[in-house]
Amino acid sequence: MITKCKKIIFSVAACSISFCSLGEQSNSQLDKLDSIMSMQQVRVCIWPDYYRISFRNPRTFELEGIDIDMAHALASHLNVSLEFIDSSFADLARNITEGKCDIAMHGVGIREDRKVYMDFTTPHLRSGIYAVTRKNNQQIQEWSDIDQPGNIVVVQKGTYMEPVMKDKLQQAELSIVDTFMGREQEVLSGRADVFMTDYPYGLRMAHLTDWASLISPPEPFALTDYAYAVPKNEDRWLAAVNQFIEKVKEDGTLAKFAAKHELEPIVVLTNN
Repeated sequence: MITKCKKIIFSVAACSISFCSLGEQSNSQLDKLDSIMSMQQVRVCIWPDYYRISFRNPRTFELEGIDIDMAHALASHLNVSLEFIDSSFADLARNITEGKCDIAMHGVGIREDRKVYMDFTTPHLRSGIYAVTRKNNQQIQEWSDIDQPGNIVVVQKGTYMEPVMKDKLQQAELSIVDTFMGREQEVLSGRADVFMTDYPYGLRMAHLTDWASLISPPEPFALTDYAYAVPKNEDRWLAAVNQFIEKVKEDGTLAKFAAKHELEPIVVLTNN
């Protein structure tokens, strides 16, 4: 009788262990959307130095920008809580592939080399390249002054401006620096004449410094679509975010956020 009871207890315990293992396996196999809904939280990677996009205001320490507002709207749309995770373009691929965040929302340029590591939503912004120089630089007053002999043009390594300017510059010298601050320091110090950037960062320089002047091209130059990045092969999650983007384009929410942050010139309000 005792032996029989032991066998029953052992069988129940074995079944319990098997059930738990199956449960753990099932949870580990949840796709990204199911995982977000199960945890009731979406984790959003941002670059907190991206003015008008995902910017931590140094005076208030609060996050602001179009993609901060969009992240709050996405969390509300999903009815989940929101966690921001500081990231950067240098860490983007690693943070996405290693699962540090569920989505990157900091105006990520759609580039072929990035598609190896992530999938992109439909674009919500589209910016070309702009130039920033010193206000007192008499040599460069308009776009046509840039590619001239003796001028030094700075780009940040790893940005899409690097290959574009390598291809386009015929007479000016190209200088490549490792950081976005390095671009500013080269121009401010006089070691370079101009640095190339996108529209939001150009606004930052024009608004937050007393020395920088923003130069726009006479027509759009090297346009690049900006979108949100999600892990590869998470089709249901990608579709859910695209559905959200379509909704905010149609109901005017995206246009409202763009106007709030002075990004009307680069907002994409249709999916064409």
